Amino acid sequence: MAIDFGKYLNTLPVERMGLRGWVEGKHFRGSSLIGEFATPNIVVNNGKAQAAGLINGVVTNFFEYLAIGTGTTTPAAADSGLAAEVGTRGSATCTRQTTTVTNDTAQLVATFTFNGSTALTESGIFDSSSSGSMLTRATYAAINVASGDSLQLTWKVQCS
Repeated sequence: MAIDFGKYLNTLPVERMGLRGWVEGKHFRGSSLIGEFATPNIVVNNGKAQAAGLINGVVTNFFEYLAIGTGTTTPAAADSGLAAEVGTRGSATCTRQTTTVTNDTAQLVATFTFNGSTALTESGIFDSSSSGSMLTRATYAAINVASGDSLQLTWKVQCS
């Protein structure tokens, strides 16, 4: 005899978990902080699928790389990469932080150093040093970096 779990669905407590995040940036010229910003991100479809796979070990590539770019296209759920990625992805220092409950927020920090000038307008979190799956993407007002400048990105993704 088959058990009809459908009749129990309306009596079960509802647990909803989502991912939400934001990126903070600090622009340095030498040792001087010359600008900073913070903006929310979008968690993309591929990122949600990868996160689900991490829960049960079907996926083993962790999100531990940050990428930067010059694209200005508005982030969308169907994005699978940055609009115009530049340079080498940064291997992030990964920790957990507390936002609402203990250790509910993944934090990734990487610093990029530049040997030329460009206007950076986007960044994202990836599970590989090249190609791979993107978890999140954000765009922001141009950060005009010059040779010798550095940009420290701190991404936070909260499970809430």
